Amino acid sequence: MATATTGSASTDGAMSMRITVSVNGTERRAEVEPRLLLVHFLREHLGLTGTHVGCDTSQCGACVVNLDGQTVKSCTVLAVQADGSAVTTIEGLAKDGELHPVQEGFWAKHGLQCGFCTPGMILSAAALLERNPDPSEDEIEHAIEGNFCRCTGYLNIVRSVQHAAGLMRQAT
Repeated sequence: MATATTGSASTDGAMSMRITVSVNGTERRAEVEPRLLLVHFLREHLGLTGTHVGCDTSQCGACVVNLDGQTVKSCTVLAVQADGSAVTTIEGLAKDGELHPVQEGFWAKHGLQCGFCTPGMILSAAALLERNPDPSEDEIEHAIEGNFCRCTGYLNIVRSVQHAAGLMRQAT
């Protein structure tokens, strides 16, 4: 993560900083308050509402994004800390209009009910499968342990990730 460029005070006296972030492969520039969280930058400044605000306290995982190849809870990262970085949100996971295998797995194996936790779950699972293309059930459970789902009981989520792993192995 790079350091943001100091900006200027706005007419109301609030300090702003210039940041440049690659979001889903597109370079985005903005003036933001230094205290703005990455989750709010994505949702409010860029209109990428797939990243959900759940708890704002790093407990639920609804706000998980990929930051420079690592999954992070975007409610724990300031937007200025992401300056110079690459961010992938749920909106950037699918390529060329095709579902990512993890998205396909969640659809095929009913890995969601209300859908609120789903973007964070999918990004956490996709990161796992990048590191480990054939994870055990325990490894899947460990990878998603920072994501809370209050609806499914996790069984179908684990099955969804296993299905996605199989799809990814078939594609190679």
